[in-house]
Amino acid sequence: MSTPPLDDKTLAELREIAARYPEPRSGLLPMLHLVQSAQGRITPEGIEACAAILEISAAEVNGVATFYTMYKRHGVGDYHVGVCTNTLCAVMGGDAILQRLKDHLEIGNDEVAVQRQGDSHTVSLEHIECNAACDYAPVMMVNWEFMDNQTPESAVQMVEALRAGHEVSSTRGPRLCTWREAERVLAGFPDGRVDEGPSAGPASLAGLEIAREHGWSAPDPAATPAVEAAQKEESGA
Repeated sequence: MSTPPLDDKTLAELREIAARYPEPRSGLLPMLHLVQSAQGRITPEGIEACAAILEISAAEVNGVATFYTMYKRHGVGDYHVGVCTNTLCAVMGGDAILQRLKDHLEIGNDEVAVQRQGDSHTVSLEHIECNAACDYAPVMMVNWEFMDNQTPESAVQMVEALRAGHEVSSTRGPRLCTWREAERVLAGFPDGRVDEGPSAGPASLAGLEIAREHGWSAPDPAATPAVEAAQKEESGA
């Protein structure tokens, strides 16, 4: 599939992002997300456009784009599936999930599965180091939305539902949107789904509930010895 060129609307939105910041180059990360939303990946054209708008070199933009794994130099599927195999997820079955999906989709890391006859959408697969969701291990992400407490069987069922075009919801978030739609949200253009679905579950809130039961609370930062000493020093006491 050919990559569409950046149109006038996207270029205007890139300039809009840059204008949000006192220092325009601070907008580079969301600008790169917008490039991916428009073109499906980070392209030479996208790099040059960001560089021109921010008045920095293409090498500087390229350095940022190659540093973060969330920016892709090749296309990904409509639904990009990331499987965590870091310590706790691995112990709980993350490695088995990743291997099962590799076998089922017949692809390796960071590859796109062949779109079969009858499939509505494509799926790609990535080995993720940590999804920062150990309380729900083993965890997967689809277009950066959480899919908690997975098994090899549930993972296969999920990717098949995505390929078939069925509606799938995150376990702690909204209905899943496509990769390009998610990239547009990360660029700072909301899709209206921010309050859809739960944002936290019982496992994440367990510590808070225990604290409430015991009447525990965090100390007042202003009352700590270090802060008090700094305040006395400032006042000359």
